[in-house]
Amino acid sequence: MCSNYKPVTLQDRLLAHFGVARPDDAEPPELTYAGRAAPFIVRADQRDAVACHVGRYGLLPEWAPNLAFGRRTYNCRSETMRSKPSFRQAWFEARRCVIPVEVLFENCWETGDPVRWAIVRSNGDPLAVAGLWGVWHDRDGQEVLSFTMLTVNADGHGVFGRMHPPNDEKRMPVILQPAEQDVWLHGSAAQALALIRPLPAELLRAEPDPAAWKPLAEPASWAASSDLFADDWQAAARDPKARALKARRTRSAPPPAPPQDEPPADTTGDLFG
Repeated sequence: MCSNYKPVTLQDRLLAHFGVARPDDAEPPELTYAGRAAPFIVRADQRDAVACHVGRYGLLPEWAPNLAFGRRTYNCRSETMRSKPSFRQAWFEARRCVIPVEVLFENCWETGDPVRWAIVRSNGDPLAVAGLWGVWHDRDGQEVLSFTMLTVNADGHGVFGRMHPPNDEKRMPVILQPAEQDVWLHGSAAQALALIRPLPAELLRAEPDPAAWKPLAEPASWAASSDLFADDWQAAARDPKARALKARRTRSAPPPAPPQDEPPADTTGDLFG
């Protein structure tokens, strides 16, 4: 599942590849997580016309109790989008959107630890991800736009089949070809359904792109420490390598060693023998 990506925000990239410009007063973040704002493209009122809006990543159905609900709806399984209450209204009202993406980020566990990988189009073009969008109103009646990415099974896929923890189902966003974007936005439901499939792996490029280490917060107890070696162990705790320990804790414990038929030989011996 994609919870983190880099959106297309440059106006010339949006115009060249999607035929739209984002609102001038909107400044989406460089990286988008659930709940953050990013551009998405919808069909306009006129036939074959499109428009770009900026909304929150994580679809908010009309009945959502609060903004935090979007943390559970940033991805939508295409197999259940027509039955899940959070998504079915958007689908049946044809509120389909295209999400312009520069880079998708996923964790690869092939080393035993989660390592962030960057996934892009092999030709350097942006990715057009199929999604659904909606309008939610807060307590003051203000409109809040939001959207979600559609996903499909990716077991055996050459790129996304390598992501996610072992034994988890492999998933990937629905990535549209350039000629399919207009069909997704303006076509019939049957035409849109035909586009929900994995993008061939040869059209993608992926490589490790570990996230930058964040500085560790300094415990309040450090200030009162009289430890002679405090400077040494504080420096060690700030070492970025220490953060890898958190990831390793998620590994399962190794299986116990099989019992031996004979006890191991005594290795103590005589130091002066």
